[in-house]
Formats: sequence, C-alpha cells, structure tokens
Amino acid sequence: MTDDPVIVAARRTPIATRGRGLAGFDVAQLAAAAFDAAWTDAQQVAGPLDLADVVLGNCMGPGGNPARVAALAAGFGVHVPGSTVDRQCGSGLAAVIDAAYAVRADGRTRIAGGAESASTAPQRSVDGVPYARAPFAPPGFPDPDMLRAAEDLAAQDGIGRSRQDAHALRSHARARAAVAEQRFAGELVPIAGLTVDDGIRDVERLLPRLRPLFPGGTLTAATSTQISDGAAAVVVSAAGSPGLAVRAHAIVGCDPALPGLGAAPAVLAALDSAGVAIGNVTAFEIVEAFAAQSLAVLDRLGIADDDPRVCADGGALALGHPWGASGAVAVVRLFSRLVRGGAPAGTVGVAAASVGGGMGVAVVVEVVR
Repeated sequence: MTDDPVIVAARRTPIATRGRGLAGFDVAQLAAAAFDAAWTDAQQVAGPLDLADVVLGNCMGPGGNPARVAALAAGFGVHVPGSTVDRQCGSGLAAVIDAAYAVRADGRTRIAGGAESASTAPQRSVDGVPYARAPFAPPGFPDPDMLRAAEDLAAQDGIGRSRQDAHALRSHARARAAVAEQRFAGELVPIAGLTVDDGIRDVERLLPRLRPLFPGGTLTAATSTQISDGAAAVVVSAAGSPGLAVRAHAIVGCDPALPGLGAAPAVLAALDSAGVAIGNVTAFEIVEAFAAQSLAVLDRLGIADDDPRVCADGGALALGHPWGASGAVAVVRLFSRLVRGGAPAGTVGVAAASVGGGMGVAVVVEVVR
C-alpha cells in the first residue's frame, strides 16, 4: 500500500501516420476509445470506482475542451467533467501529473491521457492569413521550428548522420521485435480495424538513400518522427495494486533555441525529488521526437545510445508521435513493460518528454503489487 496515487490501468490506440488508418477520427473520438478501455480495465482490477474527472492533453485540436467531449462520448455520464491541458509534446504527461495531484488532494479517481488527430486538426489563420503553429516564445526570444531546432542541436553537439541513422534503425528494430512477440497486445485498443502502429518499418535499406532535410544537414525523414494520430489513457487512483505509484515529477524550462534538451534536466530533477539514482532506474520511456534530440538527451543523462532500458520496444521514431498523446503513450508503455511484464514491487521507471518553447516534463513511477 502507498500514499502516492497509483496508475491502475493503462491503454492506448494504435498510432497511425497522418492521413492513414485513423484519419476519420477526431481528437474526442480517439480519446474516448482509450478512456473507455482503460476505465473497463481499472474496474476489473480495482473494483467499482467513482470517476471524479478526466484530464486530457492535446495540442492542435479544435478547442472547446476535448476532454469533456471525450468523457461524454465514452459514456461516463453528464456528472463527469473534463479538463484539457496544452503543454505541447508534454501535454499527455502533464495531464497525468495534474491528475495525480488531484487524486493526492481528494482521494478521488481520475482518468488522464492525451490525444492528437493531426489528420483532422483545423487550419488556423489570423485575418484570413493561415499559420502553421502558434508561437512558442514571444518576440525577442528564439522560436525555431522543431526541425530547425533539432538540426541546430545536432550541429552544436556534433551528432552526425551515422549516429542518428543507427538510433532510428534501433528504434524500428526494437518495435518490430515487440510486435513479433506481441508485447503491445495488452495495451492496444483496436480501432477502425487498425491493430498495430502503422509507422513501424524495416528502414535499413531506406536510411542511406534519404537526403538531408536541410542543405548540408544531418536530419532525414527517417531520423525525424512521423506526424501521427492516436490517444492514450491511464486511470489514477488513491490506492490499488498492481500498478505504478507516481513517486515524483518535474517540469522545467530550458533555452527555447534548443527545446529538445528539456527532457534531460526534467529527468534529473524528478529523480532527485524521488531520491533515486539514475543507475537504479529499470525502464525509461523518453519521447523520441528526433534521433539527434534523443541522443543529446541521453548524452546529458550519461546513458549509452543502445542502453536496453530506454524505449526497449522502440520509441516515437518507429511508433509515431501524436503530439499531445506521446507523453501519455510513454506512461502506457511503462505500465506494459513493468506491470504487465511482471516486474517486482519497487521497480522504478521514468517517462519524459522535451517540449517546444524550451521545457521538459518527467515522471518517476514505482511498481506496487
């Protein structure tokens, strides 16, 4: 038993590349599918639960509080409210943190997660002039596009193309092995006939043929994550087992010129808060927005490129990156690796993401049985 909030169930939809298998579903529909599956699992494990709220991370949806729309669509009843969080690529993880805070305060159960439908994201404009995204920083601060920021980070850290290619190859190879061994089966919610993440490929032959995305640069389409649709959800309760106790978290700021680094200080701060040494962490799920960005984070954490603890079943480079959902996907992956995987009580995992605008989010969890 623990006084910390416990994640007692975790599910996600397959992740689909924009315009493919999930293109017909909006944010609320994707979220509702994950919410419903996670809630059903939770009640099977923990018995009848009183759902107080749902918290959903989302970046590019239609607005209008998709969390509330998804809660209604999932059939939770008009009495269950909803709150939508936008912390960009850290939104899903921030939603889990917010839910854990609330559960710690009043002891009532929450569902938290993230959802993104790049396929149905509305076009935005000001005075009829379209724009691709809102600014991540105000005038006077650097505000690079994420591709440009990753290329700049690769140049600054001297992370060459061959190292990035190896990282992408490893991510896809691990994901293919996980599919073959059905390690995703317990977490996936089939939707629209899609039962697997559609971005997983054999990229070995493709990698050498790809041209850099910038003249003279090192990033390619294979070492940059795919734009994706998908959703993930967890149920956070005051107590319960088996599950993942939320031991600590950190949300930090960093230089907006190099936003990809944010996960590193966030992980270190969260581990310090939890009183856990990095060598005692069994499983890391760090969102792979770009190979160069992921490698730069690992370098600052003192973790080897091929450390089997990190994204052991492949990361976002293979699975895809549904922006607002990816942080929650990381938590679902930890749940599968540690709880479904039979890790003993006391085993520690870390989920983390770097965030546009120069931020990092990290959560430390521990297996309870």
